[in-house]
Amino acid sequence: MDFIQSVNTTTLLSHALPHTTDTYWNHLEQISQYNVHLNYLERMWAAWYAYMGNDVLATGIMSFLMHELIYFGRSLPWIIIDCIPAFNKYKLQANKIPTAAEQWQCAKLVLISHFTVELPQIWLFHPMAQYFGMGTSVPFPPLYKMAYQIAIFFVLEDAWHYWSHRAMHWGPLYKGIHKIHHQYSAPFGLAAEYASPIEVMVLGFGTVGVPIVWCAFTKDLHILTMYVWIVLRLFQAIDAHSGYEFPWSLHHFLPFWAGAEHHDVHHERFIGNYASSFRWWDFVLDTEAGPEAAKRRREKKLAEARKAQ
Repeated sequence: MDFIQSVNTTTLLSHALPHTTDTYWNHLEQISQYNVHLNYLERMWAAWYAYMGNDVLATGIMSFLMHELIYFGRSLPWIIIDCIPAFNKYKLQANKIPTAAEQWQCAKLVLISHFTVELPQIWLFHPMAQYFGMGTSVPFPPLYKMAYQIAIFFVLEDAWHYWSHRAMHWGPLYKGIHKIHHQYSAPFGLAAEYASPIEVMVLGFGTVGVPIVWCAFTKDLHILTMYVWIVLRLFQAIDAHSGYEFPWSLHHFLPFWAGAEHHDVHHERFIGNYASSFRWWDFVLDTEAGPEAAKRRREKKLAEARKAQ
């Protein structure tokens, strides 16, 4: 009886899900034949959804794999650089090179967080995206639209990150939540998402929630734009935790960009430099950390003292 039920279940799944009876490449060939107006990437995208036969499953697998590949793929070069002494001269805290044991311990906690905290949220992403009107079909939006929307997301996420991160440094929240992330006073790439589940959800809202709120109001957002934004945000977060400052680092060309130097000081001193991508919130609200910021404050006080006399 159990065997018959098992066979019937398998048969039902075979009829329900195209990927159990056909290959992805056959779907791609058929879609390419009848949709010549689409570019190759758009055909691959359409073929993936047709092959899976379940939009929630298709988006969930694609989103999770993308996050894991980008996160660990972008962290890998920094792991290699940490093993090469020639790069020590670019290390912001040169006397604190992470050990293999520290890297592995960090990777384990991050993986646990990804599978227990982030995976369920990613699985619910497609229904939520559809509810708020996010597009998942082809053709893709034009590049100019993706570019200006991602620029807006960077600015809005940075504002959310500044205030929520600053709040995390309030006594009870720091001890109960944020202290885990500050285990490493000299950060490294893998430590970008080394944090408590609560912090992952709170700070992660800036990355995931901001585009969803945007979509709820504008009804104009494609999930591909969301993916490109998340990839760029992951790059930014991992690079900011890398612990390395190079002559070609982006903030040398864009003075308002935060980068590794900005965030490394935050980890070293446990206060100040709360923003993620840009420096303007810390500058305007006088929460910059580090020797240069301290020097500016001293000079400002001296100037005010002389003026008062």
